[in-house]
Amino acid sequence: MTDLRDALLGRDGNARRAIEYAVVTKAVVDGAKEPGFGAASWNPLRDMIEVDEFVRVGNFKETMDWAGYVGFLTGWAPAAQWDATFKRVTEVDGRVFLELEERSTIGDLHSVVNSLSVYEFNAAGKITHIDVYLQMPLPPPELLAGYQDVEITR
Repeated sequence: MTDLRDALLGRDGNARRAIEYAVVTKAVVDGAKEPGFGAASWNPLRDMIEVDEFVRVGNFKETMDWAGYVGFLTGWAPAAQWDATFKRVTEVDGRVFLELEERSTIGDLHSVVNSLSVYEFNAAGKITHIDVYLQMPLPPPELLAGYQDVEITR
């Protein structure tokens, strides 16, 4: 496995953009513990997104538009420690398949998951859709509490 920043080396196009998305996420989550953190702190990610078209389907099949996703992230990040290690990336027909090992801590809860995120891009190179798939042990109920206001599709 490789550090996310090292994974950027020698990559371009949408594959690079998907890895950059993870690098930026790490930087914003780390900065979320500083004064002044808020929804605008996610603007570096917003610059990578086609905001009006964006849809993210998450860990539990919850679907969020950009505003909903920013609200979710803004509530999560101040309490979270998050890091990821690069495993592999594949780009096919405007879609990027990015595999990471993600590690997070929220309070006393620690998790390590294998993730596969599928990024769809428009012709301008902006992200329009992300699907997230995880391999993980069943999380404790406390971890799921952060999803209490999120509508989950069954």
